[in-house]
Order: sequence, then C-alpha cells, then structure tokens
Amino acid sequence: MSESPQRPALAVDPVRRDLVGVSRALKRLDVVESTGSTNADLLARHGAGEDIDGAVLIAEHQSAGRGRNGRQWSTPPRSQIALSVGVSAAGVPTAGWGWLPLLTGVAVVDAVRATAGIDATLKWPNDVLVGEGKLGGILAEVAAPDSVIVVGLGLNVTLKPDEAPDPRATSLLMLGSTMLDRSALLGAVLAELSARIDRWRSAGGPDAGLIDDYRRRSVTLGNRVRVTLPGDREIVGTATDLNELGQLHVDTGTQTVAVSAGDITHLRPADE
Repeated sequence: MSESPQRPALAVDPVRRDLVGVSRALKRLDVVESTGSTNADLLARHGAGEDIDGAVLIAEHQSAGRGRNGRQWSTPPRSQIALSVGVSAAGVPTAGWGWLPLLTGVAVVDAVRATAGIDATLKWPNDVLVGEGKLGGILAEVAAPDSVIVVGLGLNVTLKPDEAPDPRATSLLMLGSTMLDRSALLGAVLAELSARIDRWRSAGGPDAGLIDDYRRRSVTLGNRVRVTLPGDREIVGTATDLNELGQLHVDTGTQTVAVSAGDITHLRPADE
C-alpha cells in the first residue's frame, strides 16, 4: 500500500512501549494493512484456540467492517482508526458485560476531547457523535460460550465527505480539527480504554464513577427517542437513565421500558 503524506501509516512502537505488557490490560498489539473485519479476525483466533485476552488488532483498511444488526461498512485506507480488542470477562458477572462497549465509548470520547479538542458525545448504545454527525461506532461481540468479549471501534480521522460510507458520517478532518495524527489519537484511545477496563474488572462491572461518566457524556439521556426493536416494533418516549445492565430506560408516558438493543432516533417535536 503506497503511503499518502496526508495519510501516513500508524506508528505503533510508542504505544507498545507505553501500554502493552504481560501484566497489563493490553498484552499484544498487531497491525495489518488490510482485512475484512478485525472483530471477525479476533473471534476466529479465539475459535482456533488462541488466548485473545488483551490482544489488540488494528487494520489500516477494513473492507467489511462490522456494525450492528449485520451491517457492513468500508472506508479508504488510513482514513480511520479501526481496531478490535479482546477482553476476558472472567470474574465479571454477566450482568456487567453490557457496560464494556459503553465504557469503550467513554474512553473514545475522552481521548477525542483531550487530543483533538472536539466535543464528542455518546448516543446509546454504540455511536460517537459530534452534533448530529457520526464520528465513530463501537461493536461488542461475545465469543460464546466463553467469557471473552471482542470490542471493535471505527473512528473517522481524515475521511472526506465524498468518501463517507453513510451520509451521517463525519470525521475530525470534516469537523475542522487540526489534530489529525492517528498515532497520537490511537495512543490516547488505548490509554483511556486500558484504564477503564482495569476499573471495570476491579469493580466486577460498572462502578458509580463509570456510570456517572457515561451519563455526563450521553446525548441520549433526557432526549425524546424512537427505539426500533427487532421485529419492527417501536417504542417512543423519553430516555431517562441506564440500569446496572447498561440497558436504556425509556419512559413512554404510561410505563418505563428497559431496552437492551435497538436502533435509536433522537426526536424533535416535528418528528413525533
């Protein structure tokens, strides 16, 4: 793959030096030029008998990135940070597993704010937003029947409008950020994520601080939402809170419904 001056290859040696080690949350970091899906690759490695706890797999290009509900996406080489992390959930009750992708979102938002100066927020359950534009997405998959979770992230850095896989997509470049150094951003994301994973494991799930951190970064809570559920069922109401499972509570006016999965639309009065 030829190297564009606007899209240099990731420099991962400093990240390995600072964040990767046998006694750390991140134990191995690999970079590939191209693959279909880093999530699929890590799950396949687990299926073949490899211990993927702490394994970080980064792709300079994904041709079939995975989204929720089987959706796929692709972006130009080196325009994103595309990675997956294997996380052992041994010792964490299954009730707390749903918080792993949520804490990943908190880590990404904090890294983007600190490194790029962009006021990113979280849309439940898996989108990183700036305004109404989608800067990134997160997908967690369990390597059933084992207590191992693979968390994938796609974060748009130098994506241009005519390259976007979705009209809602945005990037740091499109937002006018002057910090487009993917290597520095990668280090910030993995540092924040490592710290959050350590806290999640120590607490056996989300601690009060993590729950509060998510609430303060969420633009879903307090909003009128439409939730499209499997089977094309819909719930419309106000998103009020998250429970200990990471489920979204929606007050419909007649009842409060705990939603574990669904496509969320933030509503304006004209949309209801």
